[in-house]
Amino acid sequence: MVTRRDFLSLMAGGTAVGLLRSNALEALEVNPRASQEHPNVILIITDDQGYGDLGCHGNPLIRTPHLDRLHAQSTRLTNFHVDPLCSPTRAALMTGRYSCRAGVWATIRGRSLLRRDEITMADVFAASGYRTGIFGKWHLGDNYPYRPQDRGFQEVLVHGGGGVGQTPDFWGNDYFDDTYWHNGQPQKFEGYCTDVFFDAALKFMEANRDRPFFVYLPTNAPHSPYNVPDEYAEPYRQQGVPEQRARFYGMITNIDENVGRLLARLEEWNLEESTILIFLTDNGTSGGYNPRTGEGYNAGMRGKKGSAYEGGHRVPCFIRWPGRLPQGRDITRLTAHFDLLPTLIECCGLRKPESVQFDGLSLVPLLTGNPANWPDRTLFVHTQQIEYPQKWRECAVMTERWRLVKGKELYDLTADPGQRSNVAEQYPEEVWRLRQAYEDWWADVSPRFDEYCPIVIGSEKENPLRLTAHDWHGETVPWNQRHINDDRLYPNGFWAIEVAQAGHYEFTLCRWPKEANRPIDATKARLKIGEVEVTKPIPEGATGVTFEVELKAGSTRLQTWLLNEQTGRSRGAYFVYVRYIPPG
Repeated sequence: MVTRRDFLSLMAGGTAVGLLRSNALEALEVNPRASQEHPNVILIITDDQGYGDLGCHGNPLIRTPHLDRLHAQSTRLTNFHVDPLCSPTRAALMTGRYSCRAGVWATIRGRSLLRRDEITMADVFAASGYRTGIFGKWHLGDNYPYRPQDRGFQEVLVHGGGGVGQTPDFWGNDYFDDTYWHNGQPQKFEGYCTDVFFDAALKFMEANRDRPFFVYLPTNAPHSPYNVPDEYAEPYRQQGVPEQRARFYGMITNIDENVGRLLARLEEWNLEESTILIFLTDNGTSGGYNPRTGEGYNAGMRGKKGSAYEGGHRVPCFIRWPGRLPQGRDITRLTAHFDLLPTLIECCGLRKPESVQFDGLSLVPLLTGNPANWPDRTLFVHTQQIEYPQKWRECAVMTERWRLVKGKELYDLTADPGQRSNVAEQYPEEVWRLRQAYEDWWADVSPRFDEYCPIVIGSEKENPLRLTAHDWHGETVPWNQRHINDDRLYPNGFWAIEVAQAGHYEFTLCRWPKEANRPIDATKARLKIGEVEVTKPIPEGATGVTFEVELKAGSTRLQTWLLNEQTGRSRGAYFVYVRYIPPG
């Protein structure tokens, strides 16, 4: 199999493939606005917004006029599915492959890191001469070799982890006037998070409007904790919407306002017909519907974020390409997130990485109204927020008509779109057929489930670097800054690491990140890396304790302990700063 590194070197090198890329770049320089062959692509994905969290989908309260207009101008995939959680959806979107095949099946525990041998959507666009940028949420790794700048993105503005205010994020971020990572360096910004990310994306597009660009705009909103300027939430409060949902809806209204700004700028720059604009969301709603009480709006679907029922993974997907795709047309065939990369490769005339076996299919036959050879598909989703995936856990097997949920419940979507009546007993042969399809799929995607995605230390690509407890392997993972602040918690876990080169390393163990400048509540520190194990007393008031050790190259585990000898309690160091010290 040709690896990601092989693909990129082929695309950039002096081989026949590299020559093709050089010719493509030369053609683009002669005719940089060759929109028919190389359209721009803007891919917007919002966080935790469900199918029912849009006015155009029948929500009677939410205000989304610009997204409703985009919906009217687009070809819509109305039976479009993602994973029920955010990191897996993003992995499948970026690779065109099942998320668990790419190493991502959870949002924490080191299981949100996208395997380094995967080729990403940004890799493919960059190798075809596009300018590539990401603005918002990555959630596929905060350290080398998993960062967006390691995976094909040339311009990067992101928060840390899976949300603003999570453990890898800059300490104290709260959606307002925050510090984000701009091309690997922390930078302070003024304004609300969604506004900041759209501002940066628009600036990038304006700077590159005379050449093809790929903009990935994955907003943090409307992910909890539902912080939003009051002006957006207040109109919903006045309608009697409960406080949390009012703020959730307010975040979506702010997103809508920013989408309106983007649409206006594309028109101003005369880029509408040369730009493919895609809008989707990453899983079912988190704040727009309460399954226990039935409060809120969920477009008649059962379940929400994390669920194997439709409400967990069926989401909006609008594709607008004026002059090329019809407006206001619905496609009802079964489609999914991993179909978008093969589709864009075909639409944009990109060089397809022949070594990659996509799980997705190009949607061009459906989009162009020529689905004569479109296959009957069986697709799979599951929720695996655990260290190792478990067969049949929160899963759904999907065909055009049927949903087999958790291996036992069968629903006929043509007669029962709300999944109220389990008809497994009436159709035992269908249950058997779908169970067998799942067994075959599981055997296909599971061979590498035991592998870790090691974070690399000692590489010139990231030295020094900061490890956070978000990526611990273990039962209890403090993935949010609230957990870091909680003195009642004493968790621990290990990082899977790869030592890039043998030599002298410095490790500084901290409970808080350096920017917090707070003392460790412990008296003794312990560090274990493979067979190397050292301890050291912690001076009173120290914010960190530093060890220097000699390490061999290779893959191993790193674990830490911060012990309070007076109480006998210990926790892992939530933050570890690592520096390779070159000889001499």
